[in-house]
Amino acid sequence: MALSSMTGFAHSHGVSGPYAWAWEIKSVNGKGLDLRLRLPPGWDAVEAGVRARAAETLTRGSVQAGLTVERNGAVPVARINAAVLDAVLASMRDLSRRIEASPPTLDGLLALKGVMEVGDVEESEDQRRSAEAAVSNGFAEAIGALAEMRRREGAALGQVLTARLEEIATLAQRADKSPGRQPDAIRARLAEQIAMLLEQSERFDSDRLHQEAILMANRADVREELDRLAAHVTQARQLIAQGGPIGRRLDFLAQELNRETNTLCAKANDLELTNIGLELKVVVEQFREQVQNVE
Repeated sequence: MALSSMTGFAHSHGVSGPYAWAWEIKSVNGKGLDLRLRLPPGWDAVEAGVRARAAETLTRGSVQAGLTVERNGAVPVARINAAVLDAVLASMRDLSRRIEASPPTLDGLLALKGVMEVGDVEESEDQRRSAEAAVSNGFAEAIGALAEMRRREGAALGQVLTARLEEIATLAQRADKSPGRQPDAIRARLAEQIAMLLEQSERFDSDRLHQEAILMANRADVREELDRLAAHVTQARQLIAQGGPIGRRLDFLAQELNRETNTLCAKANDLELTNIGLELKVVVEQFREQVQNVE
């Protein structure tokens, strides 16, 4: 399964009877799938199907989808609201018995709010259902194009992530071969530190000295951190090769890589190993930032 990004853009448009419609969809990073729809008034009937199709196609991302619909070729029709007109005339007759006034004119009556309504010819039920079906199919087309764009972005993203993992593996190998990790170098540093302890007190307890030597040796050994870094790199490579919605798992591995790198830097008591640890922190952070884009 291909790796997918969470960023993309797509649109579709078409005509169904008197209706011209257009979809515009864009997506960015998100912890889960968050679809925000913007529908014109009167088109809520398509929402359920649209949301179901989005959930079938995408797993993660903050998605905004907007629909615009225009009805073309509709001839305006003027309608007289007889009930309102009768009420107005009744009120005028009642007032004419109370006050003297000129009789109402036709244009004056029609100008009153609610007496005359101008609108389009009533739409056909079949035309409306056909248009809703076309709009839903148009969304399916657009969301499919969005998913394809996200897959293309994901392929490029996979190459970037693989390159960062290669850098992490190379730096870990350099750390493993660092002269400061060789037994002779570790013994020399321990001997130096023990000598410093002895200088601090002539009555230094031999048992305490032995314990301190063990602690120093443990702090100097980064074998466990290097092994875990290698294991995390292997697992991340497998996930990228597997593809699909792996963003959350890669994010967890990025956190673990960062944790091991921080521990390595804390344990490093050699300049070269410290510098390698700092380089690792930079590359791991670059890896983590790119992982945020993976679905």
